[in-house]
Amino acid sequence: MPDTPTIPANAPRISPYREQLVSGRFAGRTVVITGAGSGIGLATTLRVADEGGQVIAVDLSEQNLNQLITAHPELALVPVVCDITSPDGIDKIVAAAGGEVYGLVNCAGLMDNFSPVGEVSDAEFSRTMDVNVWGTLRTTRALIGLMAEHGGSIVNVGSMASLGGGAGGVAYTASKHAVVGITKSTAVMYASQNIRCNAVAPGAVITPIAKNITSSLGGRVLGPILASTMPSLARAESVAATITFLLSDDSANTTGAIVTSDGGWSAL
Repeated sequence: MPDTPTIPANAPRISPYREQLVSGRFAGRTVVITGAGSGIGLATTLRVADEGGQVIAVDLSEQNLNQLITAHPELALVPVVCDITSPDGIDKIVAAAGGEVYGLVNCAGLMDNFSPVGEVSDAEFSRTMDVNVWGTLRTTRALIGLMAEHGGSIVNVGSMASLGGGAGGVAYTASKHAVVGITKSTAVMYASQNIRCNAVAPGAVITPIAKNITSSLGGRVLGPILASTMPSLARAESVAATITFLLSDDSANTTGAIVTSDGGWSAL
């Protein structure tokens, strides 16, 4: 499996977490999870499969998916190697899902380089929006019709950058705010079809997502903010617990919500 990132000695404390599986919670249900090869997506994939679901595990990395399947032959995992920014990639996901989907977790995403609006390049902004926004929209658009007859649940992965301006550059912040808009619109539009849509907003999580701060202004402004306000680091499994709660019938009365899983960061 992908290596766990090295945690610096001066990093914030790690929030305690003990996983407690709910046996059979997703039995008989197919769930599509993008970004399934690492980090939060991987933890969510394992949690859903351990609780009885069949997971269409989507990732750009064939190596990561091969490692996942090899390490867990006992689980109902269907790997799909594709790029969610490509129409062909979306078609591959739909084909693998078959005729009926219960759940979707839009977890695939990337970080920007912390550039502010005066520095961001067109390429940086477009790439971030392509994956974080268009990938979420296109995957949801393609699969929501497969939920129409029986209902379902969608969970989009946002960020602290969905809630404010101090957790990323302009591209990442704009993309994660857009994810909130997609979430709320979908919740309203499809409530009558018993399709729920929520988002989780993680704080600092121990994942392999690249954080390449190349902007001197971004680093100078945001670095002290992050260093002084970040209360704790979370393991990906603790965020996966929040996601699977929102995905499951346990949250049947919850839709259109942006649920933080941030160790209290957003309360500051």
